[in-house]
Amino acid sequence: MNEANKRTTPAGALVIFGATGDLAHKMIFPALYAMVKHGNLNVPVVGVASSKYNMLQLHQRVTDSIKQNNKIIDQTALDHLLSLLQYVGGDYRDPGTFKSLKQTLGNIKHPAHYLAIPPGLFATVISGLGAAGLAEEARVIVEKPFGRDLASARELNRIALSTFPEDSIFRIDHYLGKEAIMNILYFRFANSFLEPIWNRNYIASVQITLSENFGVKNRGAFYESAGCLRDVIQNHLFQIVALLAMEPPAYQGFGAVHMEKAKIFQAMRALNPSDIVRGQYIGYRNENGVSLNSDVETFCALRLFIDSWRWEGVPWFLRSGKFLAETAAEILVQLKNPPQRLFDDSTPVNGRANYLRFRLSPNAALALAARVKRAGKEFIGDQRELFMQDEQPEEEAPYERLLGDAMCGDGALFTREDAVEAAWAVVDPVLEIHDQAYLYKPGSWGPCQSEALVIDHGGWHNPNLGKTKK
Repeated sequence: MNEANKRTTPAGALVIFGATGDLAHKMIFPALYAMVKHGNLNVPVVGVASSKYNMLQLHQRVTDSIKQNNKIIDQTALDHLLSLLQYVGGDYRDPGTFKSLKQTLGNIKHPAHYLAIPPGLFATVISGLGAAGLAEEARVIVEKPFGRDLASARELNRIALSTFPEDSIFRIDHYLGKEAIMNILYFRFANSFLEPIWNRNYIASVQITLSENFGVKNRGAFYESAGCLRDVIQNHLFQIVALLAMEPPAYQGFGAVHMEKAKIFQAMRALNPSDIVRGQYIGYRNENGVSLNSDVETFCALRLFIDSWRWEGVPWFLRSGKFLAETAAEILVQLKNPPQRLFDDSTPVNGRANYLRFRLSPNAALALAARVKRAGKEFIGDQRELFMQDEQPEEEAPYERLLGDAMCGDGALFTREDAVEAAWAVVDPVLEIHDQAYLYKPGSWGPCQSEALVIDHGGWHNPNLGKTKK
């Protein structure tokens, strides 16, 4: 079988390592249920975990997951999903666990192994799959974070590539499966009017905000090991930057898209401590699993530059955090002022000229800000938005889409080895060398110190849900 055919061969089974964990309960089983409802899943689903479950307990766990995530249950679909389930219990460090898995799979070809487990176990499971002969003509789906710095990412890539070829490794970032994120790529290259202005000559700056109005909940111990920079910015927000900044792909195909995105990561200037402001919401140290003297950031803002012909000198401002004023994700592409000031009011009071605004969540929208003259003899106007909301209630959920793509061998929405390592190289210098985390009040927009990053660019744009801007 040649490589092209191998990549497009549907998986004969889905193996879920960590089947009794929180990720499986919250995200994976609801996605599998949706796939069954839509007629996209009809192969065995083998759960693997260290828990001593029997099939009845696994069925109860899956049923509870589906009921918590769906108001109306399609009992036929649920029953069919339960009929596909099998279970293998055992320690991931025990070769006997993989022997049992191999016996359970029997003659099934091209299994897809999904590692919904703590990152510290990735290498153990990948090595176990290889030693048991379960990697041949198989795929592995690896949850983020893929490493926690450049060195660990390189080591994990080395281990993964010693067992699986690159085109059989699917590094999953659920954010890439969101419809609004995919639309960035489509909007950029399906519309010719953008290209003449999509460069350093017309764009003054770009801001990206991903905010949540809740805290770390029961993930305090995880956040202590990660922090906002690792958890959100190095992956989610960098992926958005790449889609906004990349050059047009040379041909129609995900390989060309991956190539251009990787070039953006490689062109990003490595961060230094003056480019970053870290914050921690008041009360974080009282969360379960959090150190009483923790300096881990629950908020991070940074200034980024892309040293390329198109983007030279254009600052990119990224911001994300817990317990902020809104739960939203927005992009603001700030255009430069007109080259000549023909009207006294041509520059808005808040310093913003024309801009494009992409709302990614909670509802997808696109807005273009332009100045419009008021009625009367005087040449005075107001800045108004042309606002288009793009709601698609029937869209696939990210995990449903990504799991389906991985099982079909479609790597378009996954991350490649070179892109992962290039992104880590950008943040690596500030992972350990940085200023202290400033405290901020829950419900605010983070520490006031972050304003210094954008003081010369009109300040931060704060998402204002449900309202258009004037």
